[in-house]
Amino acid sequence: MPDIGTGQDGAFQGSKGSTPWGSLPWMLLDIARQRPDRPMVRFWRGKRWQRLSWGEFALSVASAAAWLRRAGVSPGDRVVLVSESRPEFNIADAALMAIGAVTVPTYTTNTDADHAHILRDSGARIAIASSAALLARVAGAAPERLELLIGLDAPPPPEAAARTAHWPELLAEPGDLPMLMAEVEQIPPGRLACLIYTSGTGGTPRGVMLPHRAMLANRDGVAALAERLHLDGTTYLSFLPLSHSYEHTVGVFLLPSLGVEVVYSRGADRLSAEFQEFRPSIITAVPRLFEVLRGRMLAQLEKETPFRQRLFRTALDLGLRRADGPPLSLLERVQDAVLDRLVRQKVRARFGGNLQAMVCGGARLDPDLSGFFIGLGLPLIQGYGQTEAGPVIAVNPPWDNVRQTVGYPLSGVEARLAEDGELLVRGPLVMDGYWGNPEATAAAIHPAAGDPPGVAPWLHTGDMARIEAGRITITDRKRDFIKTLGGDMVSPAKLESLLMAEPEIAQAVVAGEGQAGVVALVVATEGQEAGIAQAIARVNARLSTIERIRRWSVAPAAFSVENGLLTPTMKVKRRAVLERHEAEIAALYR
Repeated sequence: MPDIGTGQDGAFQGSKGSTPWGSLPWMLLDIARQRPDRPMVRFWRGKRWQRLSWGEFALSVASAAAWLRRAGVSPGDRVVLVSESRPEFNIADAALMAIGAVTVPTYTTNTDADHAHILRDSGARIAIASSAALLARVAGAAPERLELLIGLDAPPPPEAAARTAHWPELLAEPGDLPMLMAEVEQIPPGRLACLIYTSGTGGTPRGVMLPHRAMLANRDGVAALAERLHLDGTTYLSFLPLSHSYEHTVGVFLLPSLGVEVVYSRGADRLSAEFQEFRPSIITAVPRLFEVLRGRMLAQLEKETPFRQRLFRTALDLGLRRADGPPLSLLERVQDAVLDRLVRQKVRARFGGNLQAMVCGGARLDPDLSGFFIGLGLPLIQGYGQTEAGPVIAVNPPWDNVRQTVGYPLSGVEARLAEDGELLVRGPLVMDGYWGNPEATAAAIHPAAGDPPGVAPWLHTGDMARIEAGRITITDRKRDFIKTLGGDMVSPAKLESLLMAEPEIAQAVVAGEGQAGVVALVVATEGQEAGIAQAIARVNARLSTIERIRRWSVAPAAFSVENGLLTPTMKVKRRAVLERHEAEIAALYR
């Protein structure tokens, strides 16, 4: 690749150790210039694993950018990108940002109504989609909007009203990489890079406006942690969708920029084999995946001899004691060292034996769930973030992990509590606002009570929290508390997390606003229906009187993306469930 040097003008100046780059495509193309032959992404194609090098990535970005510009894509244009995890996503994303367009990553699992809302709300007139089926769905969702439709795997259908193109046409376009690199150096850090529509657990998705500086600030905040973990040259196993704000920042930009090769998983059913094959240093997931993994491990344990079961549980107990205290006695330390070789070493080997961090975010991680993995020597750490903050706000370092908290704010992030206990965040990671929604923007980003005039505003996260010794503990969503008939305030997030931690319960939603007590609607784990009563009894034994589940019923069907009760990131839409199952829940109060 041509060596055209790197510019410094307009570089984002953030926290200590900040990047020299002012935009995301500048960062990626400059890294590609420095290490063109290093692998960037590994993916499954044509019945085998293939690799995309940094140099190949940069040349493809230059070609795609040239074609898009010639096709009339202009700075500020919003372009919907609907695709599974694959290298074409990264290339299109970078090419669009490089020419000043705004990427709108969208879930492949979105309903037709979701696609129509995002197309109309964002004002996008261009869409890139992977499969023929997705092309047809996106094209049909809002046909009056689209002017250009690009297919990755296949050309769009000839009956599409918009102009159409096939991805190979873009890659065949002659690109001027040196000229493109000179251009991306001039992109200001405050330019809008992407619109990420929040999946949310209720309400209509809103477009979060993230400038380049927000995601670069996330990169700066994590860089020191990554350096201590020696991630350069290791692999990251990616299985969250790239349209998710976390994966978009961390998997597309942050970790690759730190020398980590990204491997796109073929799916949850192949994770065990992929752990063995790629021996990842880091993975990220939502709590539900870790619940599933724990369930599989415990199911396998039931098949072992009583002696092996005792060894496993003793290793778990001592490992958790070593992490949380009190200190082990001399005899226990000897036992712990023996069990580390007999039990934990084998468990770690099942996950590839090279994990430096298993990062959990997206929802509350129950301390019992994290304790299970930590006790077995697996570095499960909880982080915290919001799409509105780039999205990473805080994380527990693996070497200083307090599992009841979400850790320390990243370097460069200010955090404080409002008078009512709501967590407030300030810094370059904060969004510019919600697209076309100044009222919602003003409600989310504004000064705190008592702030003097002229100070920078805070992002009001909507999460209730505590900050102790610099660490953040999220206690609940501000608007989601249940106030019972007796005036008691109950945390639904806490109760639902405890219920879903039981192996018999796959999903749960609790209710009780204005009622005498709390009730629950649950979805049983397959084959475990008979054990739900005992599971709820175990949970109730750990709760105060006002929190206990008074009555419960089994939902007629699981909450899923298809029936609109689960977000694409596997979070239950509480409000939608409560509305859909209003009759069943009302019957529990009688």
